[in-house]
Amino acid sequence: MRQSDADPQYGQGSERRQSNCFACQNRAQSEWFALADEELGFLNQAKVCNVYKPGQIIFYQGNPCLGIHCIESGSVALRKTDANGHTVIARLFHAGSTLGYLDYFSSQPYSGTAEALTRTRVCFVDRGAVRQLLERNPAIGYRFLGTMARDLRDAEQSKLELVALPLRARLAHLLLVLKERFGEVAEDGTLAIRLPLSRQDIAALLGARPESVSRAIRQLAAARVAQFRGRVVHVPDLDPLLDELEDQSAP
Repeated sequence: MRQSDADPQYGQGSERRQSNCFACQNRAQSEWFALADEELGFLNQAKVCNVYKPGQIIFYQGNPCLGIHCIESGSVALRKTDANGHTVIARLFHAGSTLGYLDYFSSQPYSGTAEALTRTRVCFVDRGAVRQLLERNPAIGYRFLGTMARDLRDAEQSKLELVALPLRARLAHLLLVLKERFGEVAEDGTLAIRLPLSRQDIAALLGARPESVSRAIRQLAAARVAQFRGRVVHVPDLDPLLDELEDQSAP
């Protein structure tokens, strides 16, 4: 069964475009790298690709997982909603990431809602095609196992940072991560980071209250480390931002 733009359990992809797995720049980092050319050709024919605008939903929490999603370009937020209706961003994904594979292998519904933060191109591979590829080439399973291990390690590191680092340092770390994909250098040499997240979403990612994040933002501004103007962060010099982390790691 293929994903359909009209299927209510999925988001409404604004465009459908053909994508070539052979030319995908993220192939070497993906679980599909173990595929032979013939198997990769099968994947290329089996998948369905959609382009999503910012804010569009790729899949919804609680709906059946019918396959695996691969991000070819763009950024996606995974939002999770608790029993009381509170929604937070649990994680960010970027080009080369695979979505829904844990739900697929555990035969569980989607554990979160995937929302496009930027213009995002996503390829969907239905469960039948995934099963055939796993049967043809078991090495794919080992690559997915490696992805699971890395995700678990990253989750443990994030928990450690929540306990060990003060909020100001965690905010600085998030800015350093976001600058790789959303930062650009102005003519005067300053760095501008265009945030794809609201302050409430930033607070959820950092495990803090929005008012605490606002206070940390004011502290960074007072120290002339970073100036927040709407969703654009201006960083005059990268070294003071790096120092925010180094100062916390010093013995």
